[in-house]
Amino acid sequence: MLQTIQLANGETMAYRKRAGGSHPLVLVHGNMTSSKHWDVLIDALDDKYTIYAIDLRGFGGSSYHQPIYTIKDFSDDVKLFVDAMQLQSFDMIGWSTGGAVCMQFAANYPGYCQQLILLASASTRGYPFYTDLGTGDPACFKRAYNYEDVLVDTSKTKLIQGFYDTKNGEGLRSIWNALIYTHQQPNEEKYQEYIEDMLTQRNLAEVYHALNTFNISAVDNDVTKGSHEALLLQIPILVLRGDRDLVITEEMNAELLQDLGKTAQFVSLKDCGHSPLMDDLAQLTAEIEAFLEIGGRQYAFKQ
Repeated sequence: MLQTIQLANGETMAYRKRAGGSHPLVLVHGNMTSSKHWDVLIDALDDKYTIYAIDLRGFGGSSYHQPIYTIKDFSDDVKLFVDAMQLQSFDMIGWSTGGAVCMQFAANYPGYCQQLILLASASTRGYPFYTDLGTGDPACFKRAYNYEDVLVDTSKTKLIQGFYDTKNGEGLRSIWNALIYTHQQPNEEKYQEYIEDMLTQRNLAEVYHALNTFNISAVDNDVTKGSHEALLLQIPILVLRGDRDLVITEEMNAELLQDLGKTAQFVSLKDCGHSPLMDDLAQLTAEIEAFLEIGGRQYAFKQ
């Protein structure tokens, strides 16, 4: 059941809470989704976990009074949420864009997140956005340098925003079938619920821009200088990526592991794409619970 809480910045954050034991777990979703898309994992996780799955600003049932332009805008909202809920120590799972949000949060607010799981996560160096600058010509693609470059793009921004504006669920379905649900799909009733949830997003271009300019690594790129904040992440981190993921490339995952260094361990999810929740929920749940219980295999081997 979706609940809401007022944040100190005037935004309202929606969230789902599953009651459980004394082990709090905060779930942060990715782009084009919300807390709704965590439902099967929430049901599958052990009852020892009390789960808080949030809707980021501009998604699902959360408000969007002030636009976001950086991943830190999202992570600062997460800080206001955990403060409002009086959560001071917890583990986190960030999926896709949510992975970037969790990394930014853990770097800026040490002591709150004890263990972090990055599921099909954006790189520490962001997720580059290539724009046709409104020409409709793929030959004109170049890396976006600012929000305006993202906003005029027809290949992704205007295409998907058009689906949102016209409530074109079939258009969204075609994208998810091609890129995400390439192997296993939700049953028709659940798929329709997910599509209706996707249509609540109000910040598509802003999220693209935030991901394009996100860079907590020590490596400068054409758009953003590295902030070196990845070095602040000194907690156990589990990086999970499906071996068939068409959204997060092997190169992005390699950047992530390189920048996080020895604090991170990697597990490749066999025969999974960008949504292991649909492709192999049992495999995903087993890896998550093993890590949360003992700090992961590397930690266990050291004991």
